[in-house]
Amino acid sequence: MNDSPLRIDLGSEVRMHLSITLEDGTEAINTFGEEPLEFRIGDGTLLQTLELALIGLAAGDRESLEIDPRHAFGPHRGDLVQRVDRAHFPEDMALAPGTVVGFTDPAGEESAGIVLGIEGKAVRVDLNHPLAGHRIRYQVEILEVRPPDEDDFDGDPQE
Repeated sequence: MNDSPLRIDLGSEVRMHLSITLEDGTEAINTFGEEPLEFRIGDGTLLQTLELALIGLAAGDRESLEIDPRHAFGPHRGDLVQRVDRAHFPEDMALAPGTVVGFTDPAGEESAGIVLGIEGKAVRVDLNHPLAGHRIRYQVEILEVRPPDEDDFDGDPQE
């Protein structure tokens, strides 16, 4: 009988607590003391960088990881700060710095932007991910690891 704990692998179902803190100490997310995060490794819930760092951990493990912006949410790109004509927003929408607004690009993809300011008839919007350009510190506590669902795999490791 093997008494070693089940370790996280590709496809594992994981229940864990997660904290994401920026370099200035600002806490972006914290599930400690709240409902834990539940997901499957590889489902896109977390950044691939973080998922890969979880491989090999088991229930009870605690880990800290610092990730450079280029491996997290990317650098802050000045070309993603845009001036958008006020007429493109609903007339009754209150726009003020810090307001999060949704956009749909020509390909039908949805994204969010943060209003930076109003400049006459234009709205200055930052379309970067809110965490872009920041060094991210993750802290995790693994609560439970379940093996990959065999139904999710066809048994051919070549695919």
